[in-house]
Amino acid sequence: MDLFLLKKFIGFMVMPMNIILIFLIIALCFFRANPKLSFKSLVAGIVALWLAATPAVADFLLNPIEDNYTAFTYPNKPIDYIVVLGCDHVEDPALPPTSQLRYCSLARLVEAVRIYQQNPSSELITSGGSYKGGTPNAEVVKNAAQSLGIPESKITTEVNAFDTYEEAQLLAPRLQGKSVVLVTSASHMPRAMAYFKRFGIDPMPAPAGNLVKNYYGDKSWTYYLPNAATLNKTTTAWYETLGRIVQWFTALVD
Repeated sequence: MDLFLLKKFIGFMVMPMNIILIFLIIALCFFRANPKLSFKSLVAGIVALWLAATPAVADFLLNPIEDNYTAFTYPNKPIDYIVVLGCDHVEDPALPPTSQLRYCSLARLVEAVRIYQQNPSSELITSGGSYKGGTPNAEVVKNAAQSLGIPESKITTEVNAFDTYEEAQLLAPRLQGKSVVLVTSASHMPRAMAYFKRFGIDPMPAPAGNLVKNYYGDKSWTYYLPNAATLNKTTTAWYETLGRIVQWFTALVD
């Protein structure tokens, strides 16, 4: 668990927004002592912020990641399990479970419900622990799924997994020899598929929550101007790229 928190902390510190803040802090701290360094750091921070917040740049970085797998189409065979990988939520008893889920978890759940409605004989497996304490993500997703009409008897939870590697490792024994659909964010799908295949499972991918839409369509002039919402796309692209690098490295040393 300590190693998990360390990975989260390191990942947080090298995210685009924090790198930009470091540039700006350096510019502020060395304003008098080293004006040349301060100016270079300020320019670097401004340029980095401009690029990270521009939709054309963010989509250029993220689309190759999300475009690895197409939208799920129904197979000509029964589905045994629909696995919904964990993401995040905020506990608030005043809100229904669906409103407690962050966008990534909600998008995954909606896709899982869509698939379940076409395959009512299948079962859902929701996964995800809680490194912050409190209710595991798997339980909140389960409650949200029930509120959307899926019977409790059709939902199993895996609350002991804290990252994708552990999800694949812990779920693999019960998925052996089964027809499995894997639901996760489109940006996360390449990494998730690699981990499940590593443990002997070859699921059907069902990417959800695509952040890049109509990539090859016509764009307005605002597409080339920065905006705050775009930072989420850039951060996701950078996060998944780092995740794939870590995945590649750990596969070498295992």
